[in-house]
Amino acid sequence: MRIHLTSVFVEDQAAALAFYTGVLGFVKKHDVPLGGGARWLTVVSPEQPDGTELLLEPSGHRAVPPYKAALREDGIPAASFAVDDVAAEYERLRGLGVVFTQEPLATGPVTTAVFADTCGNLIQLVHAP
Repeated sequence: MRIHLTSVFVEDQAAALAFYTGVLGFVKKHDVPLGGGARWLTVVSPEQPDGTELLLEPSGHRAVPPYKAALREDGIPAASFAVDDVAAEYERLRGLGVVFTQEPLATGPVTTAVFADTCGNLIQLVHAP
């Protein structure tokens, strides 16, 4: 068993695609119109084009706004992305205007940082040996 797909809820799929590809560096994998302006829109790591897909899922369901608000309020990331060097990625993303809610923090062998994805989510960067 492998993880094939996971998702983050986004208010605006076009803006999310621009952020996740233009700023974070993911690449678009699927973009299928679903009707009503919604799309099946996924991105992947350019390092693993056949790896796990991230669905930029519309936030239209009534349960999504309170769920996202509760996560943000409690500082809980909606997703976690692995990087080789959290400090370097932190500096790169800050240089692109990304707002961090947690600067790089080493806790034993794991280093994390948390940023706002401009789509209503907190995202964690992590490096673990």
